[in-house]
Amino acid sequence: MKMIKKVLVFLGVLFVFSILVNATQEEPQKTPVQEQLEDNLVNDYNVYAIPMPDNLNFAGELVPIDNPDIRERMDRELLVNTYWQSNGLLLFKRANKYFPVIEPILEENGVPEDFKYLAVIESSLTQAVSPARATGFWQLLKGTAKEYGLEVNQNVDERYHIEKSTEVACKYLKSAKEKFGSWTLAAAAYNAGRAGINRQLDRQDAGSYYDLLLGEETGRYVFRIVAVKEILSNPKKYGFNFNDEDLYKHIPTFNVFVDEPITDFNEFAKIHDINYKILKLHNPWLRETHLNNTTGKEYFIKIPRDGYYNVGTGQ
Repeated sequence: MKMIKKVLVFLGVLFVFSILVNATQEEPQKTPVQEQLEDNLVNDYNVYAIPMPDNLNFAGELVPIDNPDIRERMDRELLVNTYWQSNGLLLFKRANKYFPVIEPILEENGVPEDFKYLAVIESSLTQAVSPARATGFWQLLKGTAKEYGLEVNQNVDERYHIEKSTEVACKYLKSAKEKFGSWTLAAAAYNAGRAGINRQLDRQDAGSYYDLLLGEETGRYVFRIVAVKEILSNPKKYGFNFNDEDLYKHIPTFNVFVDEPITDFNEFAKIHDINYKILKLHNPWLRETHLNNTTGKEYFIKIPRDGYYNVGTGQ
């Protein structure tokens, strides 16, 4: 028994000694970078709930945020798009470059300017191709594009032509607006198809997008457009900071008329004092190294104006 007591006393002394030793040891020295990072995390970076803006609307049609379901869905898209900061900054940069191309076409066709934000959520203003092979800024399917008069084949794909694809999007949206009587439903139909929206309106005996129970993608679709519109219209309000020089710029071009085959775009580019890469960057609808054009169709190929590229220097 005495031996057990001695062992317990010894272990207790050892435990107290270890605590005293650890207490006297200095904490590891932090590097300046670590100290700055911790300071930034504590003092500069915060995540806030976002107050719901007043008078949210799409194409002048109010979002009924007094409805609890609508308010929650709108809040979700504001949060997701505000705190996806890298993507948000890219959208600001690209919008500065491409909105001046899209906006006049919408206006000429009598389509509300808010539809430029539909292009943003469809493609992030890039020449994207979806898993379903929807293509370009407006994510047009091959059948829809050909139905509205675009040329789509291996040699030429005008879904990549920003101006022509915007014209097609306008025609589709105006047709949907005429059918449903609402720009909001026209936007939803752009995602789900006119037949799909019409079927759900009939099945659910509803008259508004906001009264429909829809699948995940179409159910979020208009809310995403409205959220992107709100954020891109109010950068400072949502914490996005940049200067004009940070934004991408639209590069002026002139059109070269073509009504015959072009056998080699590399040689064609050299004639116009640019290179193959620059030619294709400004004319992504030209899909191969040549233009077939066996029928003498009229095309206009964009050439950047003098002074915007220094060919041969990589600038």
